[in-house]
Amino acid sequence: MPTADVNGIRIHYEVHGEGRPLLLILGLSSDLSEMGKPLIQMLGARSQVIGFDNRGAGRSDKPDAPYSIELMASDALGVMDAAGVTRAGVLGISLGGRIALELALGHPERVERLILVSTSARVVPGWRRRWRRHYYPFLSGLPVLRGKYPQPRYAFVRQMEASTGYDARPRLHQLGMPTLLLHGRNDRTAPLALAEELQRGIPGSRLQTFKGGHLFFLIRERRRFADVVAEFIGQA
Repeated sequence: MPTADVNGIRIHYEVHGEGRPLLLILGLSSDLSEMGKPLIQMLGARSQVIGFDNRGAGRSDKPDAPYSIELMASDALGVMDAAGVTRAGVLGISLGGRIALELALGHPERVERLILVSTSARVVPGWRRRWRRHYYPFLSGLPVLRGKYPQPRYAFVRQMEASTGYDARPRLHQLGMPTLLLHGRNDRTAPLALAEELQRGIPGSRLQTFKGGHLFFLIRERRRFADVVAEFIGQA
C-alpha cells in the first residue's frame, strides 16, 4: 500500500474507485482498516476515493509529540500531492471535519467541494475531560473504530488535544466553495446546535439532517448518506 512522506512522518493512504476525486478524512481514533471500509464501499462506487490514516492512527506513523489541526491538514495536503490529485471534493468526519475545514481555509484552490459530517468548528468546554474518562475505553474496544491497528492511548490523547484546541469560527466567512453539512439529529458528541452554528458561519452552505447520532452514516442512514454525497459531488 502506498505511503506519503509528509512533515517528517509516513502517512498510509489508499485510492479506490473511479470518477471525481474525493478525499476522505476520518475522525478521532478511526482508520481505514475498519471504519474506512464501509465508507469506501459506499463512496467508491461513484467517486475516486482517496482515503488515509491520520497521524496517530492505523498504519500511519504515531509520533508522541504535539498534534494540531493545522499540522494534520498539512498531512492531508501531502496525501493529495502523493496521489497526484490537484483538486478534489473533501469529506471530513468529526475530527476529520475540522481537518477538512482547515485544509479548505488554507488551500481553497485544492478543495472543489466541502462535505462536513458530524462535526463543528469548535469543541465545547468539558468535552476533553469526558472523552478521556469515558470514551477512550469504549473506542479502544469497539472493532468498527479500533480496526486491525489499535491506537495507543497517547496517540488518542494527541489527536484529541488537537481537536479540542481548534476554533475556526472567526474565519468561516472566508470559505467560498460549495459546502454541505450532514449531521445526525441526535448527535450527543457534536450536538446539532454546533452544526447549525457552523452552517451560519459558512456563506451559502447547506445543512442536511439525518436520523441517528454521531455515526448515523454507518448505521440506518447509510444508503441515503451515500446518495446525498454522490449527488453533491457530481454537481457541476
